[in-house]
Amino acid sequence: MSDLIDFNDFMKVDVRVGSVVRAEPYPEARKPAIKLWVDFGKEIGERKSSAQITKHYTPEALIGKKVMAVVNFPPRQIGKFMSEILVLGVPDEEGEVVLLTPDKDVPNGGRLF
Repeated sequence: MSDLIDFNDFMKVDVRVGSVVRAEPYPEARKPAIKLWVDFGKEIGERKSSAQITKHYTPEALIGKKVMAVVNFPPRQIGKFMSEILVLGVPDEEGEVVLLTPDKDVPNGGRLF
């Protein structure tokens, strides 16, 4: 278990829901990955990320999928691709990433709280 934090620390992490609008293979990545473009609605707009999710997902199957992501980390260079968000997932039994998604349809840009 991690160190305990207070609620104000938790609120510093801005986790939002968005829809994948574009996805492409990223063969140049060190580990197999997919480039994602995610729409978070009017307030945040479209942001991009590289995600190591090739075990369970194909680029085609991701279009329109709702995902959860941290939107207030600084951009990070992943090879030749600039990642602007951290798409969230949890490992399965084999350590492969399974994306976190809402179980009901919710508007893009909704904040986790």
